Amino acid sequence: MVVEEKQFERWVAEAIEILPPVGKRAMENVGFVVEREVRKRKAGEVGIRRGHTLLGLYEGVPKTKRGPHYYWVLPDKITIFQEAIEELGGGDPIKIREIVVETVWHEVGHHLGFGEKELRAMESRRAQRHF
Repeated sequence: MVVEEKQFERWVAEAIEILPPVGKRAMENVGFVVEREVRKRKAGEVGIRRGHTLLGLYEGVPKTKRGPHYYWVLPDKITIFQEAIEELGGGDPIKIREIVVETVWHEVGHHLGFGEKELRAMESRRAQRHF
């Protein structure tokens, strides 16, 4: 199933809206973009190996790495890759929307300074609470 671009963008906006208040307040100087497909060069640059899928990408300076001279900079960028998420969701709009939420939360976690291992552990704990 291919989700219309506008609908997918609404799901991304909704995922941002339902972030915990502390997470929303902590986000600074970050923009969200939806791209239809992953750029192969970009996937290679961030170390995505063959057989793995890039659902989202945070590009910027995590809040934990910003010093007192962090100003007059372009916004950080969080890109959500629609085609990869649709494929992983198997055509099920409910599953696709869930993956959008998980991906937005994951990339915001990078913006806040969490590494990949920390985020995976948090996601695992959150998934266990829902079962």
